[in-house]
Amino acid sequence: MGDRLDLAFLNGAVFTGEEYLPAPCHVGIKDGRVLLLGNEVEAAIGEATEVIDIAGQLLLPGMTDSHVHPVEAGMEMLGCNLADGWNREDYLATVTEYVAANPDEEWIVGAGWQQAAFPGGAPLKGDLDAICNDRPIILSNRDHHSAWVNSEALRRCGIDAHTPDPADGRIERDEHGEPTGTLHEGARMLALSHAPQPNLDEMYAGFLVGQAKLIAYGITSWQDALIGQYGNHSPKFYDVYRLAEERGELSGRVNGALWWERKEGLEQIPAFVAKRTAAHGGRFRADTIKIMQDGVAENQTAAMIEPYLAPGCDCATSGESSENAGLSFVDPIKLRDIVTELDRQGFQLHFHALGDRAVREALDAIEVARAANGDASTVMHQLAHIQIINPSDVPRFGALNTSANMQPLWASYDPQMIDLTLPFLGDERVTHQYPFASLVRSGSHLCAGSDWPVTSADPWLGMHVAVNRQVPVSHPDYDERVFLENEKLDLATALRAYTLGGVEVMGRSREVGRVAPGYLADVVVTNQDPFAKSSAEIHETRAARVYSDGALVYSA
Repeated sequence: MGDRLDLAFLNGAVFTGEEYLPAPCHVGIKDGRVLLLGNEVEAAIGEATEVIDIAGQLLLPGMTDSHVHPVEAGMEMLGCNLADGWNREDYLATVTEYVAANPDEEWIVGAGWQQAAFPGGAPLKGDLDAICNDRPIILSNRDHHSAWVNSEALRRCGIDAHTPDPADGRIERDEHGEPTGTLHEGARMLALSHAPQPNLDEMYAGFLVGQAKLIAYGITSWQDALIGQYGNHSPKFYDVYRLAEERGELSGRVNGALWWERKEGLEQIPAFVAKRTAAHGGRFRADTIKIMQDGVAENQTAAMIEPYLAPGCDCATSGESSENAGLSFVDPIKLRDIVTELDRQGFQLHFHALGDRAVREALDAIEVARAANGDASTVMHQLAHIQIINPSDVPRFGALNTSANMQPLWASYDPQMIDLTLPFLGDERVTHQYPFASLVRSGSHLCAGSDWPVTSADPWLGMHVAVNRQVPVSHPDYDERVFLENEKLDLATALRAYTLGGVEVMGRSREVGRVAPGYLADVVVTNQDPFAKSSAEIHETRAARVYSDGALVYSA
């Protein structure tokens, strides 16, 4: 009989992408697609059908990470990787071991330290000099907006007391103007531009490691949030994905965000069009443009409407010549012209917008583009990170068909928030952080991502924080306080953002993102049903089996 199933899941709970169906539910798969959902499944089981009893478990659509850097993350896992450490001693031990184990590496390049491990978020070159003073060391922090360097790196990069701060960055200095070993934003980029670049084979090896990590988490679709020449990223990431698809080794569905070089202008667009055309329609697509509008709050480069505060008072901190309200990397007037033209040509915009001024500048640009392009302006744009949103801008997301691309894991009391962010915002602005529930109430579209390797790619850890506004008790950064309780999401809303919401913003919701007849069988079976557990147990959920096009790609 032609309708006999290839695969049948029996007796489990199901999250369809939009609603939760309690156990016992049955799902039938045939020819790589969901064929049946419900009681008809058992009647369609044949002799060749693989039958899996998932009682006590949850079946859901393959998950989507809407903002992630897997090639970069994979390469970092293969290099001097500090991500498993939590303090200065951990990091120095890792660097010491790596330097000793790799005597032939001319440059030691790594990443993964967190700023909260160091006073003022600024580690010192002397610590690295004590480990190695004849080879340059450049270590990006977890959010990849700062770098920790030794004296040899500063020397080779030509950075000294006479080097001015770049317009888009800052060099930490002592009282004599000498660099102390921490470089922020554009200053970090200046250093990295001198380091050797990985070749295509090294990037491909990193991709395979990064992809395997995502698939093991049940992530079958993702947005690679930066493909271009920036920091540890490369334009060759585009070639990596194309090559993986040609080789049949691309297990996920990927939208790549092509990097907008802010020192250039509209002349970049023809190259974007060519890349979009060459990569359109398959597992890998490149129809999104990434614009980084500001930095991060921890180093006070996130663009704010009002200046940062000095700890313990209401006075604005001052730089050498003016109050510090962060950096807008693209002039907001020019940004409107850029966004209008990209929107006119059908590109999706993916903004890094963390501070409330950056959020407003991005929304203003989208609003101008919508008005200028009229009915032709149909693409859903997205703002990622959205740490601080002025309340007056919250309803604009829904009104402008713009997705709020959230990184839920950041919405908690962790050392970086406590030590490097809260003291500089002031009481009112603190309450404007990560307003996920307010966005939902205002009609905004939500999608969710990790920004891995900045933070863990585990979607269930992210959902745990979205629902609880706390990391789990077992987490090293646990704090008993709940971070802005009124911004909690319910589990179904959070899970929708990680499934259907993610593929909606990718433009793939007609093929994946739902457990429904006709949809491709990118599905995940978890070890437990989180809807049947307490909210304190959400983070314990794990992918037990992961399928892409109905084929098993991971089993725990």
